[in-house]
Amino acid sequence: MKSEIIITTPESEIVTTRILNFPQELVFKAWSDPDHLKKWWGPKGFTNTFNEFDFCEGGKWEFIMHGPEVGNYANECEFIKIDRPNLIAWKRHSKPLFQILATFETVAENQTKVVFKMLFETVEECQKLKPYVVDKNEENFDRLEVELSKMKP
Repeated sequence: MKSEIIITTPESEIVTTRILNFPQELVFKAWSDPDHLKKWWGPKGFTNTFNEFDFCEGGKWEFIMHGPEVGNYANECEFIKIDRPNLIAWKRHSKPLFQILATFETVAENQTKVVFKMLFETVEECQKLKPYVVDKNEENFDRLEVELSKMKP
């Protein structure tokens, strides 16, 4: 997987968009501060153990997602682009391989539009995961909103 953001087509992307009723800086902090990120990252019922979180371009993010009933899922990622407070992109070194491109845009006072794109090198890889992750991404955003409501600006 390349270190630059890959060029994709709509058929090789999974996109989740949500307007959050919080300021852009706070939303960005929820994504970039491991103390907050570990509390909400992942679908409903999951918890995380962060082993490494070096939030800079080329920095590593290694963590284990613990399933609610069974399963531990090791994740190894590398940050490939950070534009505070507008964009965070990373690539996965663990399977399944894809990149994440998260953008943050102020749309009104205390409202931020987040666009979360999973970018795949092939349509086939994307279509394999799509049936499973669309609803799980929404659960992830639900958890993000809960964490944001607990954070202080």
